[in-house]
Amino acid sequence: MTMKKLHHLLLAAGTAAGLATALSGCAPLLLGGAAMTAIVATDRRTSGAQLEDETIELKASSRVREVLGDRVHVVVTSFNRQVLLTGEVPDQVTRETVEQIVRKVDNVNGVINELGIHIVSSLSQRSNDLLLTTKVRATLIDAPDLSAGAFKVQTERGTVHLMGRVTAREAERATNLVRSISGVQRVVRAFEIITEEELQRMMPRQAAPAVAPVASAQSR
Repeated sequence: MTMKKLHHLLLAAGTAAGLATALSGCAPLLLGGAAMTAIVATDRRTSGAQLEDETIELKASSRVREVLGDRVHVVVTSFNRQVLLTGEVPDQVTRETVEQIVRKVDNVNGVINELGIHIVSSLSQRSNDLLLTTKVRATLIDAPDLSAGAFKVQTERGTVHLMGRVTAREAERATNLVRSISGVQRVVRAFEIITEEELQRMMPRQAAPAVAPVASAQSR
């Protein structure tokens, strides 16, 4: 079995688990042991940073639920202690309250507040967003000049949020690919940009992708 096929099988398993989770509540998406191993192996964070991010997500989500309950739909995504907030809240005051709650969680370095002021999304909307996230991940996997494991993807109401430790070249390439996917309304980038030299140091045992140099851009 090729690595590409293995990635697609893991992706399919993750999608099935995610759909079941989305239809049953707001708990985080769960993957099997093999999928988690593959993700950890290609993630550019240290294993300690990955564990810390998972802890932040769990603590922040729990505290938001304790304070606001079912009045809101908030998804907490942490990458290297930078927290992205997506979902829906009823008003600006609640939006700010959620951010304040999350900022007080241990080890949070910053918060990117992308919460929308809308009625809470339906299970159908969340399922559509989850399927769109799957399409985005599959597209990144199929790109030979990108490392899909370096990207974290969260979709809300057709807006795709991208996080990860990537070079300017990778950021631009991924953004252009995601924009071309049917159903994507907007792309929000929350990348930690590294240099090509830093990337080489992170991947000492892997050959660099063979790509022609392109001019980088920071626009969304």
